[in-house]
Formats: sequence, structure tokens, C-alpha cells
Amino acid sequence: MRPLWTERLDGGFDRYALERADVLAPLFGEISPVPFACAVWRLAGPPAVDPGYLRRHPRVLSADLDPSGWDGTLTASVSLAAPWPAALAWPRDWSADRGWRDWPTLFGQYVDPTARDIATVPHLRSTLLVQAPIPFTDLPPAPNSADAVPEAARLILTTLVRELNALLTPLLTRLDTAPRPT
Repeated sequence: MRPLWTERLDGGFDRYALERADVLAPLFGEISPVPFACAVWRLAGPPAVDPGYLRRHPRVLSADLDPSGWDGTLTASVSLAAPWPAALAWPRDWSADRGWRDWPTLFGQYVDPTARDIATVPHLRSTLLVQAPIPFTDLPPAPNSADAVPEAARLILTTLVRELNALLTPLLTRLDTAPRPT
């Protein structure tokens, strides 16, 4: 199981990274690699580029990286689609036979219910918010010029995906393999 992965980090990615170097230019030569890494992360997926170079497990609704407001280190904020908490999953006497629905799925992806769905039946969608520090010692330094952006960006994305997967894989494995109440 992979919570996150990169796709198509090839010549097309290099061209895209060079085209977006103007956005990254203010961060060239930064002492800390964190601001540059966060900017690369934001540029690698929607809405900056769609479908993007980052892919997500269906339960991963969002994965944001930011410098910590406390000390500038790297922090992640990841939203995961989750089953109902045990207190609500069984027994369902609280539901008053209203037909409560969990997360709708479309081709295996967790999606928001449509306006029609919400007009028809109530929905209760549980999410988990994972907020955690992410090791950044393996990140390359921010490049000093646009020419170095593609290589640095590839290494940054590979490193960040590895670190986030180490954090998220046990959670997603448990969510995907835990028995569902009947």
C-alpha cells in the first residue's frame, strides 16, 4: 500500500519545473530547505497542475506541507477519509431510521456527496486529521538558480513522499483492513 506516490517525473516534469521557476525564484539560496520544499510540494499537485505529479491513496483527501509556525521545521497536515467511530457504527439506535450514509465512493475514490444525495438522505463522513513533524534532513538545499530546479524538485518530492509514506502507511493499513461493524 502506498499512501502517496509520484508519477511522470521525467522530461515533462523538468519542463514544468522550469516554467514555474519564477514562483520558486524568491526561495533560491534559502538557508533552510523547508520553504522551497513546501513550494515544490504545492506546485506538484492540484490545483497548481491537474492531474499533477503526486498521486494519493483513495483515503488521502489532502496532504499539505508547511513550515512550522513555532520553529520553521517541516510539518504535515493530512486529511484521511475514515469509517464511523465505533460509538456510532454499532448499534445504530441513534440514527432513528433516517438512512444515514457514510462516504460515497466513485471508482474507488472517496468523494463529497452530491447536492441531490444530501437533499435525499443525511450523510455522516468521518475524517482523521494527521498533523505531524516531517524529517527534513534528507532534503537538498534550495537551489541557487533555475537550472537546478528540476533535479532539486525531483529529489524533494521523492524524499517527502518517502517520509509521508512512513508516517501514513500504518494508519491506512489499519483503516483498510479493520473489520467493519455489521
